[in-house]
Amino acid sequence: MYKNIYFIGIGGIGMSAIARYWKFKGLAVSGYDRTPSDLTAALEEEGIAVHYEDDINFIPKDIENTLVVYTPAIPETLGELRYVREQGYSVMKRSQILGEITRGQTCLAVAGTHGKTTTSTLTAHIVTVSGEGCSAFLGGISKNYGTNMLVSHRPTVVVEADEYDRSFLQLHPAAAVITSMDADHLDIYGDLAHVQQAFRQFASQVTGSLVVKLGLPISGEDTGAKIYTYHTDDPRADFHAENIRLGALGHYTFDLVHPEGRIDNITSGVLGRVNVENSVAAAALCLCHGVREEAIRSAIAGFMGVRRRMDVHLNRPGLTYIDDYAHHPEELAASISSLRGIFPGRKITAVFQPHLYSRTRDFAPQFAKALSAVDKLILLDIYPAREEPIPGVTSELIFKDVTAPEKVLMHKEDVMQALKDEAPDVLVTFGAGDIDRLAGPITEMLEKR
Repeated sequence: MYKNIYFIGIGGIGMSAIARYWKFKGLAVSGYDRTPSDLTAALEEEGIAVHYEDDINFIPKDIENTLVVYTPAIPETLGELRYVREQGYSVMKRSQILGEITRGQTCLAVAGTHGKTTTSTLTAHIVTVSGEGCSAFLGGISKNYGTNMLVSHRPTVVVEADEYDRSFLQLHPAAAVITSMDADHLDIYGDLAHVQQAFRQFASQVTGSLVVKLGLPISGEDTGAKIYTYHTDDPRADFHAENIRLGALGHYTFDLVHPEGRIDNITSGVLGRVNVENSVAAAALCLCHGVREEAIRSAIAGFMGVRRRMDVHLNRPGLTYIDDYAHHPEELAASISSLRGIFPGRKITAVFQPHLYSRTRDFAPQFAKALSAVDKLILLDIYPAREEPIPGVTSELIFKDVTAPEKVLMHKEDVMQALKDEAPDVLVTFGAGDIDRLAGPITEMLEKR
């Protein structure tokens, strides 16, 4: 057993969860990240040393007793990564260590190109509320618990199963959900066929129950697990909602139909019809795991959601501000459709920051179509994340095909002034880059209005 765990890229949402887990287990945890953030500040407050220079002197010198974990988002040229490989440290990818942690435990996994963060966080919340308890590795900050990591000495672990870099193929879940299998991460997969092939391989590694969104191309030939289907409201699905009704403040109440019966009058604690679907998926996984019905009803009602997933910062008559992580055309379409359902007849202004040059290039027409459904679009420059610029790929590829009544291209630095000048009705910021850093200033400015 190692004494030290050293993380290269410790500030990532998945990496920081694993760092917290090993700290809970009593190991010495430290790491590097490129830039300080709210997450790294929280880790430092919890007693985890984080530094921001590429400097080998911070790496524990005890090679035998040190495990190094890195994220594939880190460039191979980074000095620290090269050093640990040359010196013979044990080095593992984030996905490998997650596979190691879950081995020998009852793993409940949520996979899908979108919908997985909210669904996995809700699953962990239901298992916690049921009294069983679980550890959980989440792809976002739970608003109920203020963290992306739940820790428990119980042998159940809930995992957001990430398809990026085929990470989820390290997992062998007892039960799992697959929410979606859209083309994404084409820098890794090349095309949709290879994305779907990876999800089928993931399905083959599920040992007990597999809950699949109705219509996805997964069949009994792909897995030895018992397959169930789910859907928001399609009665052909094994798990689906009936009698869906919208409350005055945007919360939906529904009855859940499942193979053993029904659970009446479940109210979603978070806004939007998209969260009826997420609730059905999480409830299905938990019912397969043996959670009792009453715990499911109360947990869904008490669920506060995930930071940056339809995250309501301000909601009063005539002024609403929501921040959302949507960064794929399907996610944007689902979020905008949800907003139309919650706020019929109101003017929706969206600020969107595209994430990755490759994703913008691969899906520009689909982005334009999804974003055309708002009343006004403020489109920002592409956030590069791990990528170098691609010649000819700019936000203009999306912008030129947007048919929203109003649209404008803008630098992120100019957004605050533009919003001051225009008094939005329903405002939503979308993106997976650094647009979330505007959420606080925007909320503060609108509250003063």
